[in-house]
Amino acid sequence: MTAAGSKADAPDAGARALSPGVLDELLGFHLRLAQAALYRDFARSLAKLDLSQRQFAVLELVRANPGVSQAQLAGFLALDRPAIMSVVDRLEQRGLLLRERSRTDRRRQEIRLTAEGGARLAEASRLVRRHDGRFTARFSRTELKELTRMLRRLQARSGDR
Repeated sequence: MTAAGSKADAPDAGARALSPGVLDELLGFHLRLAQAALYRDFARSLAKLDLSQRQFAVLELVRANPGVSQAQLAGFLALDRPAIMSVVDRLEQRGLLLRERSRTDRRRQEIRLTAEGGARLAEASRLVRRHDGRFTARFSRTELKELTRMLRRLQARSGDR
């Protein structure tokens, strides 16, 4: 059994520390470990609301862009059509989002928050700001701006967005 908290995950008191080898020199390795730490804290922070990072992102994008399409969401989040459809379907089933046929383009569906979705997002946003603060507090304001600028540079170079 490898579930979190199982004996398989417990540190081996008699084992020596692992050497990371070349991994310590790889940007992607450090980004992945940092992302894992952020993900675990995010999941704990929003557990009571049963919202994933992806679901929170979709709710926030819909709040900020009422009437957005699934294709626009997928493009912004770098997700394929089935992935974004699954997220939107789940949020719609939970009564947090509503799909409506566009009045100007009958082929297009617009996505909007429901009242319940807006309330859930407001509560989630408070929790996410606390979660984010636990990590951003480790940096000065200048360092955080520089880190964000550098991460955006990586995104641009990889062809995303």
